[in-house]
Amino acid sequence: MSARAPVSAPPLTLGTAGHIDHGKTALIRALTGVETDRLPQERARGISIELGYASLALPSGRRVSVVDVPGHERFVRTMVAGATGIDFYLMTVAADDGVMPQTREHAAVLRALAVDNGVVAVTKTDLSDPEAAVLEAAELLPGAEVVPVCARTGAGLDALLTALDRVSSRLPGRRERDGESRLHVDRVFTIKGAGTVLTGTLWSGAMKRGDELLVLPEGRRVRVRGVQVHDQPVQSAEAGQRVAVNLTGAAVAQIARGDVLASPRAELHASYRIDARLQFEDDAPAPGARVQVHHGTRETPARLTWLGSSLWQLRLEQPLVPAAGDRLVVRRIAPPDTLGGGVVLDPSPVRHGPSRATLSRLEKLARGEAPEEPATPPPPATPARPALPPLSASALALEQRLKEAGIEPPLDSELDPDDLAALRAAGRAVRVSRSLHYHRDTLAAVRERAIEIARANGGTITLAQLRDALGTSRKFAQALLEHLDAERVTIRRGDRHDLRAAVK
Repeated sequence: MSARAPVSAPPLTLGTAGHIDHGKTALIRALTGVETDRLPQERARGISIELGYASLALPSGRRVSVVDVPGHERFVRTMVAGATGIDFYLMTVAADDGVMPQTREHAAVLRALAVDNGVVAVTKTDLSDPEAAVLEAAELLPGAEVVPVCARTGAGLDALLTALDRVSSRLPGRRERDGESRLHVDRVFTIKGAGTVLTGTLWSGAMKRGDELLVLPEGRRVRVRGVQVHDQPVQSAEAGQRVAVNLTGAAVAQIARGDVLASPRAELHASYRIDARLQFEDDAPAPGARVQVHHGTRETPARLTWLGSSLWQLRLEQPLVPAAGDRLVVRRIAPPDTLGGGVVLDPSPVRHGPSRATLSRLEKLARGEAPEEPATPPPPATPARPALPPLSASALALEQRLKEAGIEPPLDSELDPDDLAALRAAGRAVRVSRSLHYHRDTLAAVRERAIEIARANGGTITLAQLRDALGTSRKFAQALLEHLDAERVTIRRGDRHDLRAAVK
C-alpha cells in the first residue's frame, strides 16, 4: 500500500513534451485514465491540436495537475502556452524514432522557461529496442531520469510513476512564493446554468469565491462565483494548481486565451516594452530583428534592441502583462523555431538604447537589488505606453460580428470606426485591405490553410485554389492572398503565389 503524501506538499503542475506521435497522449491516458484529446478533429486525425488536462495520482498519494501539449511543429505556440505554467516535465521519446526535431525544440522551450526538472519516458518499447533512444534522451536532457515504457502493455509505468514522484518530492512549488493572485487564461467556455468559465494554472496567490478580480489587459472587473480543481469544487485554489474559475461580469466573447485574471492589488499593467536578460540556443539574433515573444499564454511580435551583455529591450507590437521575474520564450517568426528565452527585469521601461547607466541598473535588477534611481515612475502615472482601456460593449459586439463573419467580413464602411480602431489597438482586428478588417483568429486559420495547400502543390497556391478551398468569392480570396504576400508568407509571381523559402 502506497504512503500518503504529506498534507503540506505544495500543488504542482506537470507538462508533457515531445515530438508528434511519440505517445504523449497515450501515456497520459495509461497513467490517468483520462483521454486528453477531447476535440472531434483530434480524435479523427489522431493528433493533439489543443491543450489537454488530467489529474495524476503518484505512488506517495500526492496528486498533480497535468497539461498535455501537442507535438506537431505547427502547434509549438500552443505547446508554449501550456508549458509556461508547469513545474516539471514528462518528455516522451519514441524507441523506434529516437530524438526528433520537435523533441529538440520542446527541450529548448523548457530551457527558456527554466523548467529544469523532469523525467524522460522512452515510449513504444514494444516496437523497438529502447537502448539507442535512451542514450539520445540522456544526451539531450542530462540529469533527467530516463525510463523505458510501453503504454499499450503497461510495461514500465510503475517505474515511471515512481520517478515522477521522486522529482516532485524535491520541488518547492509556487505556494510559498509571495504575490497576489494571477492566472494566465488558456481556455474559455460556457456551462449552461453557470455562465462564463475559464481555466489556467494559478501562477501565484490564491483564488476563492467572492474575489473581485481584473481581466487584463483590458481591465474588466469580474467576480468569482466558484472555483474548481480537478473538476471538484473547492473553497480556495492555491498557486501551482490547474484551476477552473466561474465568473460573473464578463461574457465568453469578452475573455480570450492570453488574458490574465489577477487581483487588483497585483498592480499589473499592459506593457509594450520589456527589459529582459535573454539567452539564446545559438547565436543571438541581430539587433532590430523581429521575433515572436511568448509570455504566459499570450504572444506578440516584437523588435529586439540590444542593451549590452545579455540584456535586451523587447519592443512589442501588442501588449503583454508581465511582472519582474517572469520567464519569456523568444521564437523566430519564419521559419518558426525557438531561439531562446529569459527573464523579465523591468516589465514597463521607457524606450531607450544601451548606456552605462542602463547596464548598471539592469544588472542590479538581475541580482535582485533595487536600482538607485528607477528608470520610470511606476505605472499607471506615466506608463511606457497608455494601457488599453476596456473594450466597450459595442466594440465587443463588433468583435463577435467579425468572428462570425469569418472569411467574408463586412466592409469597413458598414462598421463604427471608433470600435474598429479599439479592436485594432487590442490586436483583435487586423486591416487586410483598404476596406476590410478580419478577426485575428480567422487570419491565423487562413494562413495555415494556405500554407497547407501550397505545400501540397509544390510550394505554390493560386487565387482560384484558395477561393475554392475557403468556399468564398474572388474578392475575399484576393484580399487574403495579398495580405499573405504583405506578411511575407507568400510572394506573387504572375498568377501564382509561392511560399517564401523561410516558410517552406
